[in-house]
Amino acid sequence: MKKALLYLVVFLAVQIIGTYAVMLVWSWAGGVAVDERMMTSAPVVIVSSAVYSLIVLVIFLVCRWCVVSRTYLKTRPVGVLFWVVIAALGSIIPSEWLLEQLQLPDTNAEVFAQVMASPWGYVAICIFAPLVEEVVFRGAILRELLTAYRPWVAIIVSALFFAAAHFNPAQMPHAFLIGVLMGWMYWRTGSILPGILLHWVNNTVAYVVANLYPGMFDLTLGDLFGGNQQRVLMAVAFSFCLLLPALFQLNQRMKRADDR
Repeated sequence: MKKALLYLVVFLAVQIIGTYAVMLVWSWAGGVAVDERMMTSAPVVIVSSAVYSLIVLVIFLVCRWCVVSRTYLKTRPVGVLFWVVIAALGSIIPSEWLLEQLQLPDTNAEVFAQVMASPWGYVAICIFAPLVEEVVFRGAILRELLTAYRPWVAIIVSALFFAAAHFNPAQMPHAFLIGVLMGWMYWRTGSILPGILLHWVNNTVAYVVANLYPGMFDLTLGDLFGGNQQRVLMAVAFSFCLLLPALFQLNQRMKRADDR
């Protein structure tokens, strides 16, 4: 547990220090004061994300806190990756529906909408975030927890860390649920690749929706389906028709490379 907490602290510290370093440089270069507006500026958020993501990757890979290899990829897990995509697509609407029922405050809605509106926002949210967060939370934290705890205890604890690290109540339930799913996939395969793919699909769908409905910071499923709650419930049901078979197929197909 101590090492897992160390990994989490390092990730958060680099994120905070990297963000403030970028803000200070931005302030010096632009001759403006560091204030709250800068903290919520989309360009600053995007550059900060790129900077701390690269630093985190270097630290975790050089220190071998996350061991990356091509062993799993060499097994050609095409079927597993296909069903990971289906599971990702099937999980989004039910998770969003649950979030709307909980009515948790969204503290980052406006700034995320601005980030999503930029092509560079795609790089930050859909490329860097899946890669770095899977390296940290599955490749390092969960890997360490699995050596000390029963698999499902380790998976749930790592998912709780993952949810808490988002610092936004509205994101935490979804982060926890997909954190459990990605943790399960890591435990079964020993690879972060399925998690990276699921994470990428999840964030890419969010990016596409944000750009289809620009300026709508509080977009709901009701908005997407014309205010018709029956359509919303049908969409949730259809999503489960994707999610449940995908989970069944993944359970049947996922094996560690050394088990094949």
